[in-house]
Amino acid sequence: MKLLLLTRYGQQGASSRMRFLQYQPQLEVSGFESVVSPLLDDAMLLRRYHHGRYGLLDMARAYGRRIRALLGKKQFDLVWIEKEALPWFPAWLERLLLRGKPYVLDFDDAIFHNYDLHRSIWVRRFYGRRIDRLMEGARLVIAGNRYLANRAVAAGALRVEVIPTVIDLARYPIKRAYSGTHIPRIVWIGSPSTVQYLLDIAELLATLAKRQAFKLRIIGGALAMPGVDVEALPWSADTEAAAIGECEIGIMPLRNTPWEKGKCAYKLVQYMACGLPVVASPIGANRDVVVEGVTGFLADAPVTWMERLEMLLCDATLRQCLGQAGREWVEAEYCLQQTAPRLVKLLAAAGTQ
Repeated sequence: MKLLLLTRYGQQGASSRMRFLQYQPQLEVSGFESVVSPLLDDAMLLRRYHHGRYGLLDMARAYGRRIRALLGKKQFDLVWIEKEALPWFPAWLERLLLRGKPYVLDFDDAIFHNYDLHRSIWVRRFYGRRIDRLMEGARLVIAGNRYLANRAVAAGALRVEVIPTVIDLARYPIKRAYSGTHIPRIVWIGSPSTVQYLLDIAELLATLAKRQAFKLRIIGGALAMPGVDVEALPWSADTEAAAIGECEIGIMPLRNTPWEKGKCAYKLVQYMACGLPVVASPIGANRDVVVEGVTGFLADAPVTWMERLEMLLCDATLRQCLGQAGREWVEAEYCLQQTAPRLVKLLAAAGTQ
């Protein structure tokens, strides 16, 4: 079976890398032949991180490449699309370009809220159901969590399956032990566009730092946080697991909005794969990934964040216990070794129905 992968990004984009590209070796072993065609290549994404936006000429070229890819779909048996093929194009036009070829949609974010909750009434009126119409025509919708899956079901999708965003166990060796003299590190990993979530807990972290020594390691972003000992590291696929594994506690603060409810808690999976206990906001998939009091804690208020973090900073035995349980939880539910065989079967069925 020949697959056309219409990803949003290349290797530099976490969503494309984890939900599409890391499955390619298993797909090839299972008899699939796949071609990847990203909408926004790595160079474009890096320029956006640097300049804060995409260039108009870059975007025109990107859409031109995507339309050519869609026009060449006849040589493939199935088109596997990350989120949407042509953002902001009318849904009828995208479905027209996909006509005659079965397609699968894959979501790890609530991108439908870019349209149905847009500040412009005209966008909401003309594009509010854009993603729903694409879901309705898909042979299969793969959702990263229940919130996204529920939207696909409500849209009338033919088949909806939940596959979380996962890690490859081979890339995440179990965390090594540290001596008692090591200053514990709290870690957050993400991108320059999501580092803003740390601002919501910046004040409580500064207060905590007065009571308990720790370092805050930020991977993939940079943020000034007065009163907090911050170390910022660049993100790299080759070093991210080791950089997380050198820490003691992983955190994932989120805001309680419809957009955040669609997030897939991938940070938490990474932390737990490295044997770290976690503290996270009780939003969206975080509720599914965190087993309260077993792999970590959910914190819905500043005082709860403070209490849970201080408890973990002061108790190495508790950190080890929760971290080990988290690793076991990832091995059972949130790793490529568990999800790849299922994904292969789903794609094979979607391409032969």
